[in-house]
Amino acid sequence: MSSLVEKTDNFVSELFEKELPNSCFYHNYDHTKRVFKSTKEIIDSTNISDEDKEVLLLTALLHDTGYSKSSENHEEHSVEIAKQFLKQQKVSPEIIDKVSEQIMATKMEHTPTNLMEEIIRDADASHFAKDYYGETSELLRREFKFNKVKNLNTSEWLKANIDLFQNKHRYYTEYAKTHWKPKKEENLAKMLEEQTAHKKEKKKEKEKLKKLLKEESPEKGIQTLFRVTLRNHLKLSDIADTKANILLSVNAIIISLALSNLIPKLDNPSNQYLIYPTLIFLIFSIASIVLSVLATRPNVTSGEFTRKEIEEKKVNLLFFGNFHKMPLNEYKWAMGELMADKDYIYDTMIKDLYFLGKVLHKKYKILRITYTVFMIGIVTSVISFIIAFNSLQ
Repeated sequence: MSSLVEKTDNFVSELFEKELPNSCFYHNYDHTKRVFKSTKEIIDSTNISDEDKEVLLLTALLHDTGYSKSSENHEEHSVEIAKQFLKQQKVSPEIIDKVSEQIMATKMEHTPTNLMEEIIRDADASHFAKDYYGETSELLRREFKFNKVKNLNTSEWLKANIDLFQNKHRYYTEYAKTHWKPKKEENLAKMLEEQTAHKKEKKKEKEKLKKLLKEESPEKGIQTLFRVTLRNHLKLSDIADTKANILLSVNAIIISLALSNLIPKLDNPSNQYLIYPTLIFLIFSIASIVLSVLATRPNVTSGEFTRKEIEEKKVNLLFFGNFHKMPLNEYKWAMGELMADKDYIYDTMIKDLYFLGKVLHKKYKILRITYTVFMIGIVTSVISFIIAFNSLQ
């Protein structure tokens, strides 16, 4: 190792130790030394000049120094760092230009145009043909994910690596083709086997999940129970409202007839005997109307809930009165929580039926009182009119 190469090695080691971000799990000094070793391995079996050998070794050491500045356009940053360092070492401009060109040749999208570029590109991808490729590949995936370059799960990363091996990468030098390509093919075969195993495992998981969902899905009898009971509750509610409306209409007609035909005649002194029967008649009719309105009058609810209430499963999300004032995003989140929990779904449906039943009980209780008042009012009014007529005679 020449003096310049040794100084460059020390410079890169110190630079990475001081300035390289901890998020560079792959592009670090270990990767640099791996590329340096692979570069030396190729040039030792290749007939090139000593100057070109030194250029390639310097490139191997300096090609990823730009990661100490930024992962974006790191080749350009590496060139700047390399030029500055090599100028300090009094290296000739020709050598500096050559190193800069070789660094830029390490870009993935660049196609090598000469032997030196082929050597550095093959050295930079030498780990494709190593037993530890899986470990280094995972480090690169983690680095991409942490630095928000790419966020791929293991299955997606495996697919991307297979595509890289099959369609995007190839070795250029004879040495790499002879010594590294066979091992690269082995690693590709392993990845293809792993992908097949993943697909089979994923298929098994889907079948297992499908079976599990089928086993855990509500029985048809339970679904029918809720559906029939809910329909019956709604029908009974409609019937109660209809009965209340009938009473409202009948009593409204009675009061209208009394006001238009009976009450004007009470001004006549000869008809004063009808005052009390008429009052009784009107009072019971008004009472029936008030009770009918109470039976059909809706309750005003807050229309709001809190996240804590959802987490504690205290809110019936199937009733509009519990959510009509909530923002859409909050309601969608709450429904997501409901749908993700089978027990919560059943609990909510049971609550919905229960409170519908409570409302029906209140309606029918008031309706029963209303019909009783109406019946007593009619009977009492008729009796009072009879008594009034008899007293006149």
